[in-house]
Amino acid sequence: MEEVEKILTQIKSSVLQNKRIILGIDGLSRSGKTTFVKRFASTLSKKGIESTVIHLDDHIVARSKRYNTGQEEWREYYYLQWDVESIKKSLFDKLIHSNEIELPFYDNDRDQHVYKNLKLAGKNVFVVEGIFLQRAEWEPFFDYTVFIDCPRDIRFARESSQTQQNIEKFEKRYWKAEDYYMEKLRPIEQADIVIPYFQLIKDLQ
Repeated sequence: MEEVEKILTQIKSSVLQNKRIILGIDGLSRSGKTTFVKRFASTLSKKGIESTVIHLDDHIVARSKRYNTGQEEWREYYYLQWDVESIKKSLFDKLIHSNEIELPFYDNDRDQHVYKNLKLAGKNVFVVEGIFLQRAEWEPFFDYTVFIDCPRDIRFARESSQTQQNIEKFEKRYWKAEDYYMEKLRPIEQADIVIPYFQLIKDLQ
C-alpha cells in the first residue's frame, strides 16, 4: 500500500537520525489490528529495522474496576477498561526519552497484574496497538496513526460461537462504546491512514 510505504520511508529516516517514532494502530475489536501489526513489524524487520510492539489489551485493569461499578456498561468499557491517565504517565510520557519503563501486564486467569520492565535503550520504533487509541489523552503522542476499518458484522463473525451467544453484552457494553468513540472522536477522519479490512485481507493473500 502506497500510504504504508510513505510511513516506512519516514520511519527509516527517523531511525537514521536516531530519533524515536511512535506509530498507533487503531481499530475496533476484531478489526484485524494484530494481523496488520505482525505484518508491519515483519516488513520493518526485513528492512533491517527492529520495532517494539505494545498491545494495550495487555494493560487493562482488574475486573473489579471495570465491572459492576454502578456505571452504564458501555462507560465501563470505554472509560474504565484501561487506566487512561496511568498509561499516559507510565507509557506514553516515557516512550520518547526513557531507557527503561515498568508496566503492569494483566493476567486474565488470575485477574492480577505482573509488573515487567521494558527496555527501550537503543530502540527507535514503537508500535502501539489497541482500541480507542485516538482518545484525547493519548492521541498527541503518536507520530502516525493507522485505523483498520472493519464492518461490525464481519467483526462479530470473527468472535467465537460461544462469545456470540452473549449478544446482550455486545449491545449494552461493546457496541455502545464503539458508537460513542466513532461519533465523538471521529477516528477515521483523524487517522493518517485508513485501511479497509477487505484491503488488508486482500494484501495478505
